[in-house]
Amino acid sequence: MARVDVLMPQMGESIAEGTLSKWLKKVGDPVKRDEPLFEISTDKVDAEIPAPAAGTLAEIKVQEGQTVPVQTLVAVLETEAGAAATKPAAAPAPAAPKPEPPKQAAAPAPPPPAAAPRPQAPSPQPPQPAPAPALKSGDGDGGVLTAEQRLRTKSTPLVRKIAAEHSVDISRIPGSGYAGRVTKQDILGYIERAPAPPTLAPGSRLPAPSGGVEHPAVEPWPGDRVEPWSKIRKITADHMVMSKRVSAHVASMFEVDFTRVAQLRGKSKQSYADRGVNLTFLAFIVKACAENLRKHPIVNAAVSGDSTIYRGDVNIGIAVALDWGLIVPVIKHADELSLMGLARAINDLGERARTKKLSPDDIQRGTFTITNPGGFGPYAGIPIINQPQVAILGVGAIEKRPKVVTGADGTDSIAIRTMGMLTMSYDHRVVDGADADRFLADVKKLLQEFPEGAV
Repeated sequence: MARVDVLMPQMGESIAEGTLSKWLKKVGDPVKRDEPLFEISTDKVDAEIPAPAAGTLAEIKVQEGQTVPVQTLVAVLETEAGAAATKPAAAPAPAAPKPEPPKQAAAPAPPPPAAAPRPQAPSPQPPQPAPAPALKSGDGDGGVLTAEQRLRTKSTPLVRKIAAEHSVDISRIPGSGYAGRVTKQDILGYIERAPAPPTLAPGSRLPAPSGGVEHPAVEPWPGDRVEPWSKIRKITADHMVMSKRVSAHVASMFEVDFTRVAQLRGKSKQSYADRGVNLTFLAFIVKACAENLRKHPIVNAAVSGDSTIYRGDVNIGIAVALDWGLIVPVIKHADELSLMGLARAINDLGERARTKKLSPDDIQRGTFTITNPGGFGPYAGIPIINQPQVAILGVGAIEKRPKVVTGADGTDSIAIRTMGMLTMSYDHRVVDGADADRFLADVKKLLQEFPEGAV
C-alpha cells in the first residue's frame, strides 16, 4: 500500500487559508480519484475538493470547522503501491506569497516594533517560517520589513482597500492569518470595535481606530436553538455591514411593463430549451443592463479613496441564493454576449454555484450586480451594494397586474399587463440621482421595446 497526502488547496492567489467545512467521506470509506472528498470555505468561494487518487481514506488530520493555512495536511489516503504520487487535492501553490526581490542590498532587519499580542488559537499553529532577509517597504518611507512583516502590512487588495477607506494602519492589527497576515475578518472586527469617530473640521484626517467596546452578547433563553454561523454567513455579514458603513446608500424604483418580454419569451422558450438553455426574464434584464452600462459608465464604476475608477469591462454579478448562504458568480464581458449567451451563462453559473463547482475566478472582478428575489414573490426590495461596486439592481416579482393603458386615440383603459419593479441601490458619493434614473429609464425602455431580432 502507498500513502497519498491530501493538502489544503490554495483557491486563488490571495488566499492564505481555508476552513474545512464538511467531510464527505469517513475514515475507512473507499474513494475514487476526483470524487468529492471534502468541502472548504474561503473568503472567496465555497468548493468541493476532489480526491487526488483512488484508495481508502485512512486518516483525517483536520476536523470540520477548523481553519488552516494552505498546503496543510488534512488527510491521508491509502492506495495501491505506485497508484499515485503524493499530490495536493488541487493544483499546488506556495503556502504564502513570495516576497518581492529587494531593489538594493539591505542590512539585516532590526527587531520589529512591539505589536499587540496575537490571541492564541485553540488548534495547533503551523511552524513559524525561518527569519527572512530584510526588504525595503514599498511605501517609500525607507523602512525595512521582513518577509513576515510584508505579509502583515500588504495583506490582500481588499484588506488594503478597507484599511485605506477607514484610515487604518494594518500593521497595528493582530492578524489571525498565515504568518500574522491580516484577514478581512480581522480588519472588519477591528473597525467594528473602534469607537465612533469624533467630529472633524473640514480637511482634517480621521485618526486610525485604537480599539473600543465589544458588542454585548445576547443570552439564549430556555427552548432556544443556537446555531453558529457558517463561514459563508460570517463573510456575508461582514461584507454587508462594511458596505452600509462605507457607501452612502440611496435607491430608485422603476415600474416596468414586461408584456413585450413575456411575449418574446413565450415564442422562444421552447427553441432555447431544445438547445439546453432555460430562457428566463432575468436573461432579458441582464441584457438590458449590459447594453446600457457602457452608456452610463458611472454606474459601472468603483470608488478608491477620493477617486472614481471607471471600469473598462462590463462584468455582471448574479446573486444566487443557496441553502447555506448567498454567492455572486460573475458573467465576464456581458456586453459582448447575445441573449442566448447570457441565458446560457446564467444557467451554468447558477448550477455550478448550487453544486459547489465554482472557481475563485468565477466570483471575482464584478462591476455591477443584479439580485433577483422576485422569484420568491416580493413586490420590491432595496438591496445592499456589493463592494467595491457602486450600484446593485434588485428585481421584484414579475406578474400580471391591472394597468392603465393609453390607446392610439388618447383614450385610457384598464388592461392586464405583465409588470415588475426594478430597484437600484447606488452609492451617492459618486452616483447622483439623475445618473441612476437615466440609467434605469434606458433599461426600462429597452425592456418595453425589446427587439425581436435580439432574441
